[in-house]
Parts: sequence; structure tokens; C-alpha cells
Amino acid sequence: MSSKRLVAAFSVFGLSVSSLALSAPLAAQATDANQESSVSKPSSEPTAPPVAEKRDYSYSHHGITISDPYHWLRDASYPTIDDEDVLDHVKAENAWFEAQMKPHQKLVDTLFEEMKARIKEDDSTVPQKDGDWLYWSEFEEGAEYRKYYRKPVAGGDAQLILDENALADGVEYFRLGSFSVSKNGRYLAYSTDTDGSERFTARIKDLETGELLPDEIPGTLSGLTWVMGDRGLVYGLATKEWRVDNARLHVIGQPVEQDVEIYHEEDEGFRVGTGLTAQEDWLVIATGDNETSEVRLVPAADPTGEQILVKPHRKGVEYDVDVRDGKVWVHTNDDHVNFRLATAPLDNPGDWTTLIAGSDEFYLTGFDLFKNFFVTEGRLEGLDQIQLRSYAEPALVKPIAFMEPSFSAGLSDNPEYDTDRLRLSYASMVTPNSVYDYLVDTAELELLKQQEIPSGYDPDLYVTERLTVRARDGAMVPVSVVRRKDRPAEPGPLHLYAYGAYGYATPPGFSTTRLSLVDRGYAYAIAHIRGGDDLGRNWYLGGKLNERTNTFTDFVDVAKGLVAEGYTAPGKISISGGSAGGELMGVVANTDPELWGAVVAHVPFVDVLSTMLDKDLPLTPGEWPEWGNPIESKQAFAYMLSYSPYDQVIAQDYPPMLVTAGLNDPRVTYWEPAKWVAKLREYKTDDNTLLLKTNMGAGHGGKSGRFESIREMAEEVAFILWQNGRAE
Repeated sequence: MSSKRLVAAFSVFGLSVSSLALSAPLAAQATDANQESSVSKPSSEPTAPPVAEKRDYSYSHHGITISDPYHWLRDASYPTIDDEDVLDHVKAENAWFEAQMKPHQKLVDTLFEEMKARIKEDDSTVPQKDGDWLYWSEFEEGAEYRKYYRKPVAGGDAQLILDENALADGVEYFRLGSFSVSKNGRYLAYSTDTDGSERFTARIKDLETGELLPDEIPGTLSGLTWVMGDRGLVYGLATKEWRVDNARLHVIGQPVEQDVEIYHEEDEGFRVGTGLTAQEDWLVIATGDNETSEVRLVPAADPTGEQILVKPHRKGVEYDVDVRDGKVWVHTNDDHVNFRLATAPLDNPGDWTTLIAGSDEFYLTGFDLFKNFFVTEGRLEGLDQIQLRSYAEPALVKPIAFMEPSFSAGLSDNPEYDTDRLRLSYASMVTPNSVYDYLVDTAELELLKQQEIPSGYDPDLYVTERLTVRARDGAMVPVSVVRRKDRPAEPGPLHLYAYGAYGYATPPGFSTTRLSLVDRGYAYAIAHIRGGDDLGRNWYLGGKLNERTNTFTDFVDVAKGLVAEGYTAPGKISISGGSAGGELMGVVANTDPELWGAVVAHVPFVDVLSTMLDKDLPLTPGEWPEWGNPIESKQAFAYMLSYSPYDQVIAQDYPPMLVTAGLNDPRVTYWEPAKWVAKLREYKTDDNTLLLKTNMGAGHGGKSGRFESIREMAEEVAFILWQNGRAE
């Protein structure tokens, strides 16, 4: 399915159909914030960390009994959280966090100001043409959120079409979900979340009059796809388990109660998303989980009409589609793990004929169809590739060349089917985020904008490297490193980041917040470990299900490899990861605590076994293909138990740790980090710092505007510097 057209299907929130995925803040430049502190202020400063009460609780599966004395931290009324004992404990942890960070507030403030100074406050995106309009967004100086504008291509005044700051006024948390302008340019459909629970409310604005229509759709968790000649919207409602198992049609002006369900998915592990094909004549209804997919097509002009099933789902086979001039294009892994590109007639859409065969060397990650050419994207030896191809000679490849040894590049926003230029994004660990237009006819790259750093940035002061480290089983793990050229040659401090799950590659991109470490003598490294698909689909498969522990050992082996190469030394390595990457942090803190000088685990997925045993939790059924099903399989149960961070906490010295959580987080529930920290406090034999910060009014992504998210990053960096003895 075309990436430019199907962004509404599964990636509205930057996440897969059913993922726990979220990168840690230090991995990339973020733009999240909140105008109020979400950490409760204690009436008096605590003098000791809170000790959670132990309450008898156990569960048994497959003849194995697990004791879980901190189970009570899960509020029985979840997703409502009103148990006073639970809230009191979470607030006590927040109070301890604030008390411990207070002596380092000057450092936090210093870091915040330098991070903030690297951001152009009155910044804007590069306008992009879509039909008769140019669209862009802007930040005003001092503003937490964006304003969205457009103006006629033919000339005229700019029109403010949406102001996030106005929408966020008076709420503690705000996030824009979907943003979709109708093809005729008259209507804007958008959705918002004001508490971090990721249950969005969709609204429609008449851009001709500036009026907000009375149409209001609560509880969405999807894109908003215009159909019926811009008279209707297709969307998906979240179930009480926070799943989208439906596609519904709303007709402008009709009561929401009259909305029609045009598709319902019966498989509890599958999620549903929708989008349009390249020529916008077909509505695509896609459903699937982390390893299996199924697609239906229905005319966009008649979304309640007869649906065409492209091919029935088969376990382990993924595919996505687009349609051009009556021909179905299919991107699938049915006969090669690294995917092929095939075509089929619309009247027999399951009869797939190979157009571009799968390759052991080239990992085909997607494709986009345009009027006079098409584009394939993928990775070769772990580096991003963008390839132009002609319909007449699809095997003839015109790659767009990038010269740095490690970089991140891909198609950006390309809304028009008939175009002679492509909007691209590019960055490396030393090159700021850049926007290019690629001129198709001349093969020229035109730089439109490069991220401005007001406080100053000289790329010549830095160097990026691409290394490989041999893992214990012989696998060669890529590592991207950035450091200052004048960094002393002797082993120094190093920050190591990884994610390693769901087949998500971690791009070696640019981050201004990262400079606060690098400019203080740190090397910053990204470990492209198994579980991600950095080196192709087999790289991902080598870190999931029964191969999951490869993810953890790869990370440890990369750290040891960087020590062997003289970059750093044991105890001088700080590490971070979030969500499934937080699981990684929990595992390696258990297995190799002596390596780490500081550990930062954001919204960590650490109570793996208990969560995967609970089929009623958000995500769980859809996660079994990724992690295994411990309910049905004793082997899966035992394997999860062997690495689950919470279950494997033992009496030993642990490194200093900062853990974060979101009270409203539907992806990794707040009690996972709360239980983990409680158990760590019980078992650890050291006096090292252990902090838990729970955002009381936010979810998986932390705070929601620009500046307070930067402040959270400043707290993280301050913690790392403090623990590594480098606090100023």
C-alpha cells in the first residue's frame, strides 16, 4: 500500500497496528511538552524512598506458580485509576524523584536552556502543494504547539486552518492525532487527545467559513479518510480494550449514531486501518497483526458497496497494496523474507505475478506509485535506499545517492499523484534534519531547508562512524556512533541507545538534545540490534519469539565491543530505551549490571509474563505473534519467565536507574514500571539511586508540547551526568 496514501491506516500515531513501540527521548529530537507539572508536589520532602507494601498474591500456569506481592499496584478498576493506596504510592515515588533531583536543579535548568537555545522557536515547515493549495505549519516564538496554514497556489493571503495552542488551552495534555483535508480543499477533519489515553475525538472544520461543524466523533483511534466525493469520512473506533476492530462511515451532517460500520474484524488479535490508493479511487481496508495481513478494496465513491478481498490471510504472510489504472500492486513477503513487488488484475487480485523479485541483499520496505514513475524504498547493508523506477522498465533502477557513511533518508510528504518532483527527508548523526526536492527529470537534489540551530552548530567539530561488532553467536551487529573530533582517545563516557523490537529499524538521525552529552565528552552510539529490521527481515526475526534473547545479548555484546575498541570502559556507559526498548533496559540491568553507569528506562515493558497472560489488556492478543502466547504454550511461558525483567530481579547490586511512566498509558500500563521499581527497591543490595517518575496526566509519549518535553530530556541528561560524576 502506498506510503503516501495509507499513512492513515496504521501509522497515524507513528506506531504499527498493535505495537508497544516508542523510542526513548534521547534517540531523536522530540517536540512534546506540557504547560503544567504533572509530578505531584509533596507537602514535605521525603528523606527516604517509598517502600511498597507486599500483599500476598500468586498465579499458576502450566504447573508453575508465580508469586507477585506487588500485584496490588494494578488498580482493579483500570482504566479508571482511583485506588487511594495506588495513587498514594505513585505520588510518593514522584515526591522522592523531586527530592533527589532538587540538588541538581541548576544543572537541569542549564541543560534545558541550552537545549531550548538549539531550537528555532519561530520555525516553520516547507510548504507543500496539494491541489490548489500550499500547506505548511509554524511554531510561534514561545508557543508550545503548532499552527497550520495554507494559501492558494495562484497567490493570495495565508489562511490559518488549525491552531493547536487554542485547542490545548486549559488542558494539561494535548496531542493532535489525525489531520486530513478533503480533496476539494473545503473541509479539515482532525482528532485530538487531551489526557494521553489515545482515545481521540474527531471534529470537522469548514475551511471556507471557518466554522466548526456540529459533527463530533468521540473514541477514535485511527486515521480519517475522505470518501464519497468529500461528503463522508471513514474512521475506526477504539474498543474498551483499546483496539480498532472496525471501519465506520460518517456522512457530514448526519448524527454520529447513524454512522454505518462498513467492516468488522472478528479476529481479536487483528487491527483495522483505512486509506486511499494512489489515484484516490479505491478505499483500502487493511487488517492484520504483527505478522499477518489481509486487505479489501471498495470504491471510494461507494464505501458501503461490495468489497473486493485481495487475498485471504495466511499466517506469517504480510502484504499491502495499491491500485493504478485497474491493476493491483502488491508488496509481500509470501515467497521471500525480504519482500517482493507483484501485480495482479483487479478482477483476480489474488493472482500475483512478480515484478521485482525478493533479494537476499536488498530489503524492500515499501513502494509508492505516481503517474509517470514509481518509487521503491528499502535498505542495503542497513542503509536507506530510495529508488526511482519506470513502468516500462521496472527492473531499471535509478537510486538517489547519499554520501555519508551512516544516514537516514526517505520519502516525505508527497500528496500529489501527478508530480515531477519528490519531497525527501534526510539526516545523519552530524547533519541536521534536511528537506530536499528531488527533480525527477534531471536527477537533481534541491535543498529546501536544513534544521537551523540558533545557538550555533559546526558539523566539522563532529564525526560519525559506522562500526560492526561481533555478537557471541557470530552475528555482526552494526553500530552508529557520533562524537566530537577532539574527544580524547582514551576510554571515556559513552551513551548507548537501542530499541530492538517489532521490526523497527533505529535510524541514525540527528538530535540537538544529544549534543548536550556529546559536547561534554560523550560518544553517542546506536546499536542496530536484532529485533529491529535494520539488516533486513531476518534480522527482525532473529530477535522475536523464541529468538528474543538475541536482542539482549546483542546489546550487551555491542557495549563490550565498544569497550574493546577503546571508546569507553565498564561503568562509564549510560544506556536508555523506551517501551519495548525499556524491556531491553530491564533485562540488561539484571544480566550485566556492572557495565552500566546509568540506566534510563522510559515507559518500560518489564512485566512481560503477566501482561502476555492477560488477554483482556490492551494490545495483548495482537502481541502474541511478537512475543509468544504463554496461555497456550508452556514453552512460551517458560521462555518469557526466563527474561522478564520484573520476574528476574534478584539480590545483587544494580546500576543507578531512572524509570518513567504515564498514568494514562494504554500501551505500557503504569503498574509495570511501578511494580518493577518496588521489587528493585526490595532486592537490590547497593545504595545507587533508583527513581520513578510518573506523569499523572499523560500517556505513553510523556508530555505533549515543545518545552516541557525538552525539560524532561534535560532531567534525563542531568541524571546521567550526575550518576557518571560529571554534574556541573
